[in-house]
Amino acid sequence: MSMRIVKSARRTDETEISLTLNLDGSGIYDVDTGCGFLNHMLELFSRHGRFDLTLACRGDVQVDYHHTVEDIAIVLGRAFSEALGDRAGINRYGTCTLPMDEALILAAVDISGRPAVGYALEVPTERWAISTPSWWRNSLGFARSLGCAVHVRRLAGTNSHHIIEGMFKALARALKEAVAIDEKYALEIPSTKGTIL
Repeated sequence: MSMRIVKSARRTDETEISLTLNLDGSGIYDVDTGCGFLNHMLELFSRHGRFDLTLACRGDVQVDYHHTVEDIAIVLGRAFSEALGDRAGINRYGTCTLPMDEALILAAVDISGRPAVGYALEVPTERWAISTPSWWRNSLGFARSLGCAVHVRRLAGTNSHHIIEGMFKALARALKEAVAIDEKYALEIPSTKGTIL
């Protein structure tokens, strides 16, 4: 299996991002987004997906965290897409139902080439860097950049931190399953069309 490691960068008037992603890592991370809560969520994402992630972002956080979160989602989706190449051999689908104390979160992904987001993750407190409407938009940015369907549901939960943390962990574990190579079919594109790009 070839190395699925990608370096990516993006610079706009709002953010400057550099990122290295290894899909077949062990969950080692070095994350600095300028937002402590987002750092924590991406560290959880790295560890639970077993993706090695180095990410640095300088953004206009004096405005708010919106542009930082949005642009990181875009760059991360692009990095996944590039690392997957032609998608040969991947499982394509992944799901996870994850308990986080009183919260229960369902995440499912299909790396289909078609971006879509199904979202039902009401967060009681909207003071987080990643609020409900913000993460819906940023999930769409990630889905468009990767070319995947992402579905996230809150099945239970009252603590906002636990709900969002559960989402990041569940999404990481669903993606880990979806991007894993099925060695028995390592040369096959997992689609009757013969392509999912």
